[in-house]
Amino acid sequence: PELSEEPPAEMVKMTKSKTFQAYLPNCHRTYSCIHCRAHLANHDELISKAMQFFFLMQSFQGSQGRAYLFNSVVNVGCGPAEERVLLTGLHAVADIYCENCKTTLGWKYEHAFESSQKYKEGKFIIELAHMIKDNGWE
Repeated sequence: PELSEEPPAEMVKMTKSKTFQAYLPNCHRTYSCIHCRAHLANHDELISKAMQFFFLMQSFQGSQGRAYLFNSVVNVGCGPAEERVLLTGLHAVADIYCENCKTTLGWKYEHAFESSQKYKEGKFIIELAHMIKDNGWE
């Protein structure tokens, strides 16, 4: 039989499996996307509450409530940076989203215009409304 350039219509339908770009080790406490369970961050990457106390006892706020500040994240895409006036002043931030389900999770601090906020540069805010705790939590 001749080989066709196009497969028959019934063979075109394919399902996409949930494959994440990065998996965090099962032995560590992790945070995952509440919508699709893609790993987002290791608990060790969370900026500690002690550090928050040191920096004027600020609690991080997202557009949908409380948020956590992380040093690094995985399985996250980044949009274009834009200047926004946040509770702590003017910052250049880029929205971040889950690479798997495309839900907007928070933002990345690209630039802080005030010297007291420079520690946030390169860090990530993820809103608690979009995270779930996985692996090793008691």
